[in-house]
Amino acid sequence: MRVVDTSAWIEALRGSPAGVRVRAELPDFDQWVIPTIVLFELAKWAVREKGEDAADTVEAYADNRVVADLDTAVALSAADLSTRHKLAAADAIVYATAQAHGADVLTCDRHFATLPGVHFIPKHDA
Repeated sequence: MRVVDTSAWIEALRGSPAGVRVRAELPDFDQWVIPTIVLFELAKWAVREKGEDAADTVEAYADNRVVADLDTAVALSAADLSTRHKLAAADAIVYATAQAHGADVLTCDRHFATLPGVHFIPKHDA
């Protein structure tokens, strides 16, 4: 199972060099776990960058994939992970959701890079 973080989705949708690498790492439909916070962030980005109709595209991406709601256990785990790893709330929710589903995280956000269970693809080669 794999959680694709918002940063990875955006790079893939932009078709950036990192996005090309992300596309090669995307799981089969039945192996996705999508935290609802990722749907929120992606819809917000899509509407801002592409217009109102882009939200429909985000909804289509969620079809045939596991969408994980934020429940009490994940929220409490996210609070702990946020404190231990100095993660922003949304990032902690993404990470906690992945852990709750036995999934790894595919991301382009550097602050995830050193965490266990993360497949990090940098936005820019250093």
